[in-house]
Amino acid sequence: MSNSIKLAILGLGTVGTGVINLINDNLDELKRRSGRDIIITEVGTRRQRDDIDTNITQNSDLMAIAASDNVDIVIEVIGGTTLAKDVIMQAIKNGKHVVTANKALLAEHGNEIFSFAEENNVHVAYEAAVAGGIPIIKVMREALAANKIDWLAGIINGTGNFIMTEMRDKGRPFADVLSEAQELGYAEADPTFDVEGIDAAHKLALLASIAFGIPLQFDKVYCEGITGITLQDVNYAEELGYRIKHLGFAVRRDGQGNDDDAGVELRVHPTLIPQDALLANVNGVKNAVLVNSHPLGQTLYCGDGAGAGATASAVMADVMDLVRVLGSKDNDDQSSSDQNNHGHHVPHLAFIPEQLSDTPILRAEQMITGYYLRVHAYDSPGVLADITRILSDAGINIDAILQKPAHKVGQVPVIILTLPVVESRMNLAIEKIEKLDTITDKVVRIRLDELA
Repeated sequence: MSNSIKLAILGLGTVGTGVINLINDNLDELKRRSGRDIIITEVGTRRQRDDIDTNITQNSDLMAIAASDNVDIVIEVIGGTTLAKDVIMQAIKNGKHVVTANKALLAEHGNEIFSFAEENNVHVAYEAAVAGGIPIIKVMREALAANKIDWLAGIINGTGNFIMTEMRDKGRPFADVLSEAQELGYAEADPTFDVEGIDAAHKLALLASIAFGIPLQFDKVYCEGITGITLQDVNYAEELGYRIKHLGFAVRRDGQGNDDDAGVELRVHPTLIPQDALLANVNGVKNAVLVNSHPLGQTLYCGDGAGAGATASAVMADVMDLVRVLGSKDNDDQSSSDQNNHGHHVPHLAFIPEQLSDTPILRAEQMITGYYLRVHAYDSPGVLADITRILSDAGINIDAILQKPAHKVGQVPVIILTLPVVESRMNLAIEKIEKLDTITDKVVRIRLDELA
């Protein structure tokens, strides 16, 4: 192989253009760090661009680029799960390493893609797929390789974090903040993936697989959005010393003596966390991931989770790793038949593929969290006693109670915080509370986690 590493960039949107700019701006640094010339030879774009160097071939046939002899590494930033998958599989088939920012594709088809890459002795790198410029994939796969990860919690969607921050700091309703997020380009015209937690669930599936050495299982992630969060609940949470964040959790449960409850929780939902927690003070469009591991303990990784610069930084970090892999193979005396051995790269999901475990993913009713409950009731004697009795009978311990002034004549909101309990018990308790004649509306529930 020559001293030059040839890149193809598929997609010239925000991220693809950001990668080109980064390479142009930092070319000398890249060569000093890698010992190689890194050049862009081809770009995949639907329309010709006048601002692209004339030495770079522009082509709308992405499959042809993926098979080109003039390409060593394919960078896929077109998005989606159909064409992108076909192009990546074509690149792998033709012996190209791949760098992608496509969390949806990997969360849904990563098991197949990674297996095919192993068969063809190439690597698929995806730092940019989770939390933008935060190097959380590298940290978990490499820096924490000697640790047993017990759980992680993350703000892994900047749009949701921006909305929750604005609601808390400025007292603005959800719909108003969402409209601004769309105007600012933080949210798409159809914001469903962001506000309903689907985007975060894609990223959580990747993080959980790396953390626990399990296959990707996006379809088993419990997902709940923020569209039902009201200013009323944001303010009550603040009064009780908590903040509401839209978080993704991956938690390893040992079953506490009951094998039926042993497994992994994968869940995305609004969560009350203590105001003084570091994660509670990550605001705006920032992302952050809190990892609890043994023996290291808790570590927090925070930064820009999206944008041209942040994502391009993560893409090029992967490119640099692959350039070094290519360089080390050039210098090896091994036969090609000996190189399919993980010796030159970290396994895709951090664990040797044959060592991935079949640890079960727990169902929603098996999850264990604390709860914030908002109950609206008639202002009559015995109401609170009835509610607390139902919770006690279900084995649910109350941590705090807050009774607020009536919002309607004769009706009062009662706010209850509970200690952690299995979800199935809370479901039964809420069902019984809502059947009381004194209850005027559905019980509002938001999960609570002390991040301890």
